Amino acid sequence: MGIPPGVVYFVRRLHHLALPPALVYVSTRIWRIILADPFPGWLKAPAYLASFPIALACSIIYTDFRDRRQAALHGAVLPPKVKSTLPGGIDTLVSISRNIRKGWIGSPFDQYCREYGPTYNLGILFENRFFTTEPEYIKAILATQFKFFEKGPLLRDQMQALLGTGVFNSDGETWKFHRSMTRPFFSKDRISHFDIFENNCVNAINQVKARLQEDYPVDFQDMVFRFTLDSATEFLFGKNVCSLAAGLAYPKGSSLANDNAFVNSPANVFARAFSEAQSIIAFRGRFGSFWRLSEFWGDRIEKSMGVCYKFVDPILKEALDKKRLTSEARKLTEQSSPTEREVREGETLLEHLVNYTEDPIVIRDETLNILIAARDTTASTLTFLIYTLSQHPDVLQRLRAEILTKVGHSRRPTYDDLRDMKYMRAVINEILRLYPPVPFNVRASVEATVWPGVNGNPPIYIPPHTR
Repeated sequence: MGIPPGVVYFVRRLHHLALPPALVYVSTRIWRIILADPFPGWLKAPAYLASFPIALACSIIYTDFRDRRQAALHGAVLPPKVKSTLPGGIDTLVSISRNIRKGWIGSPFDQYCREYGPTYNLGILFENRFFTTEPEYIKAILATQFKFFEKGPLLRDQMQALLGTGVFNSDGETWKFHRSMTRPFFSKDRISHFDIFENNCVNAINQVKARLQEDYPVDFQDMVFRFTLDSATEFLFGKNVCSLAAGLAYPKGSSLANDNAFVNSPANVFARAFSEAQSIIAFRGRFGSFWRLSEFWGDRIEKSMGVCYKFVDPILKEALDKKRLTSEARKLTEQSSPTEREVREGETLLEHLVNYTEDPIVIRDETLNILIAARDTTASTLTFLIYTLSQHPDVLQRLRAEILTKVGHSRRPTYDDLRDMKYMRAVINEILRLYPPVPFNVRASVEATVWPGVNGNPPIYIPPHTR
């Protein structure tokens, strides 16, 4: 049990919190010296209390003045700020949270784009957050000006309990190290091995048939999340969590929906915990640096991750023990650089990673990072693909015709088949455009940056350390 998040928040900001009352205290001493009279006692308490909002207001005004001055010096402007009626944009935060619960996650931000343009400042809880949908600016963040942007300390702090120091939660040399570990594993030769996916696909179809024979509808999203979870754990760990074997979910109105054997199945417990941890991370993102106050006395993710670690840790220990007992692996560690290592036939990601490091935390972080990417993105894409095809039978018919022409009714596709099916690729790309599995990408500016003006608009100034 670590230090409560709320306590950590106040300890980290102790110097900021102590400054306003310290200034009030100094002012009372100066008052006494100059006026030869003690500061009125009845004013002391209000002065100390008022020092905090006054200091906050001064900080906001100064920051705004400084940023606007720097923008003018660079011949640029700051993004327009979303208007709010309550201090700190609290009404904006409430509106966004309500819209996310009732509609599409990106709906409120799309509305702001129509009002303020593709780039705007969504000030929430007294923190500036710049949003952009401008392709040129997204290209700058992720490619042409990559070195000027990082995930940043705030995002790493929010996601530490889930992602640790994995590739999706690291910057600089740490990110390069994690990327060098995993990149060899995702080569063309590796992704063309379809045995795991075929076996789990057959299992999923059989589960659907069995449930339909019981005269119950099938929650396709639940089924496809089980399919991707089983495929991902087997591909990455060499151990299938077997969530499909636990059975598909029954409708909520069914008496079987709350069956103890189903609800408490180890696979379902793992899947629920994994999803719950990610939901908490998404919730934290709304509060920025104030997220620790919403979990003041305890990290809400710890319990869920404890369940996940019970599945991962024994597999990790087995892989490390196997590596230590293998003389060939010992020679590899002594004679060659891990960054030059090639992935061997039939090797899982876990077996590959233990040859880079024997630190169980580093390996666990990396595998869980990749598991999130493998399960959620694929499941989301497949869910929206099937839904959209049901709404566009003409696209379904043409896609099916291409698959039958290239692959046939029963043959398993090859890598070359997938590459040649151009219409299928176009359909998937359109699904990713309309329903991106990761609709937001967060970065923080390392230093002040100016984005060139587009479509006749002035250049945009990005202050340092801005999200």
